Amino acid sequence: MADRVLLFEAMRAFADHLSGERRLSPRTVEAYGRDLEQLDSFLTGHLGKRPDLRVLAGLSPGDWRAFLAARRGEGVGPRTLQRQLSAVRAFLGYARRRWGIENASLALIDAPKAPRRTPRPVSRTAALDLITDAAANIDLPDWVRRRDSALLTLLYGAGLRISEALSLTGADTPLPDVLRMTGKGGKTRIVPVLPAVRDAVEAYVEACPFELERDDALFRAVRGGPMTPRAAQSMMQALRSRLGLAATATPHALRHAFATHLLAGGGDLRAIQELLGHASLSTTQVYAEIEAEGLMRVHAATHPRARKGRQ
Repeated sequence: MADRVLLFEAMRAFADHLSGERRLSPRTVEAYGRDLEQLDSFLTGHLGKRPDLRVLAGLSPGDWRAFLAARRGEGVGPRTLQRQLSAVRAFLGYARRRWGIENASLALIDAPKAPRRTPRPVSRTAALDLITDAAANIDLPDWVRRRDSALLTLLYGAGLRISEALSLTGADTPLPDVLRMTGKGGKTRIVPVLPAVRDAVEAYVEACPFELERDDALFRAVRGGPMTPRAAQSMMQALRSRLGLAATATPHALRHAFATHLLAGGGDLRAIQELLGHASLSTTQVYAEIEAEGLMRVHAATHPRARKGRQ
């Protein structure tokens, strides 16, 4: 019965549901688990005992507001609170279907508003400098230089997330004309592969000293294991330090650059949405806003009337 199921036990069942039935990525399942564990921890202190599902059904709007206030007191920002409420609502939907547990009071709680986060792409020059510098770093073995250059070329040339690029295996080589990528939310998209991207990856594969079986990770660490996102971040940090780039020059900034530079070159917003794998056009629309801001700066800096006004 539901009143005998502790909240943390139900959360484990929910995690199994997310990974097994909904086939969400391990990182997404982990994020859901982290958010819900914080709810369980808060309620344990708030109620003085480990909560069960029956207690969850009886929570009032005041209880939910106390939870949000406690998280704010820990320094959590509005964007994290939005995500946490989303995780709780998803869990309650699962609890309603499986155990008949409902909590209408949560619908009365509005998610805090967060400022819209603007992507920060690197410039065309910076993107090319990153790729070139990675290939020219004499402090690293030749195959590592080729690996780093190939990875950055792939991120910029195909607009992949770093997790997507590092999920490629030996079965994906040689790279085809198009890649079928599965991104956030299990959304699958088709990504064209430029000849420059294919050539860079092929040069790395030829130089890589490790066997590359079909199920092996394409991008390898120095000791032969799969390259991790943390290693890619560290590589990018070293590159931007040498090139004098801002801290916003991350692997994901190359994906932003891919979208922004396509749009600046006349790319269709709907097509860019498909290439990025965005579920909503509004998510892609932010790149149009970035390009518009750039045009306004150029106009203000170069138009004769604008210059006269400053004088």
